[in-house]
Amino acid sequence: MKITSLMFVCFLLAACGGKAIPRINGVSFVASREEARQEHVDAILDVRAGYAAVMPFGFIRDIQSPEIIFDTERQWYGETRKGALQYIKLLHGNKVKVMLKPQLWIRGGEFTGKMAMATEKDWQILENSYEQFLLTYARLAEETGVDILCIGTELEQFVQQRPLFWRQLIEKVRSAYKGKLTYAANWDEYQDTPFWHDLDYIGIDAYFPLCEDRTPEVEALLTAWEPWKENIARLSKSLKRLVIFTEFGYRSMDYTAQKPWLADREAVPVNLQAQANAKKAIFEAFWNEEWFAGGFVWKWFLDHENSGGISCNRFTPQNKPAQEVIESYYGSY
Repeated sequence: MKITSLMFVCFLLAACGGKAIPRINGVSFVASREEARQEHVDAILDVRAGYAAVMPFGFIRDIQSPEIIFDTERQWYGETRKGALQYIKLLHGNKVKVMLKPQLWIRGGEFTGKMAMATEKDWQILENSYEQFLLTYARLAEETGVDILCIGTELEQFVQQRPLFWRQLIEKVRSAYKGKLTYAANWDEYQDTPFWHDLDYIGIDAYFPLCEDRTPEVEALLTAWEPWKENIARLSKSLKRLVIFTEFGYRSMDYTAQKPWLADREAVPVNLQAQANAKKAIFEAFWNEEWFAGGFVWKWFLDHENSGGISCNRFTPQNKPAQEVIESYYGSY
């Protein structure tokens, strides 16, 4: 018998004594040039999101540059400490919980996972710079009482080559911030991240390759998820840590589940159904698992009315059928 979404929700409610299973139902609240306003948060509330990731940024010249530039007047408002503070206060005023997720951007959009220094001197400069960057936002997290702080995003080479630094950094962060910690490991990195025992959640940016179909069906996607899901569950249970998808999302384009991490600007055909199916599959695969805590949709722009839409092939689900999928599942948990 094919189980419909409504039947699935009813089953969950019955299994939980009539109570919905709580989940971190989040959106990645994109840093903007402007202050956040109430109507920006209203759009989040409309899709029943209870969490938002606030993402201030630091900038690096190239993958071998050791200095991080952050919290400057040249950055967009939302990328700075002042902007992050304003976003958090507004979200908290609407009872939306926050994961503070300071991130790095390398000029030209180079992948942060490849960032590695050529000399010990440069490694030390990078470590000192990153410590200042992260502790700035750890103190902000404590000041504002955010629920989760993400200590880094997709920094594979930095993490693998300098594990002692990261363990020492986590201790310093714990002294500055008393809330929950995670790290956003890329989908092909999380099994080798060495410090999960020191954090509260296993964080994964869930861009797993699943299917080569132009418009993948939900059932095919659920089948493709199984081996990945087994590995994630095994790690979660062995470490006794819940899993968060620190980012999850799909572009509204053909072959969206083949290489979900692709973010290039090439012209590709819009495929709204592919995005909606992929969203539905990830909810049905994970949101009922006891070892899974929830996740943050990538990505959600402040100006909801003018974001996304049926001609957009980017990640945002805004004003697309995928938005209705998110609202349905978030509303059920």
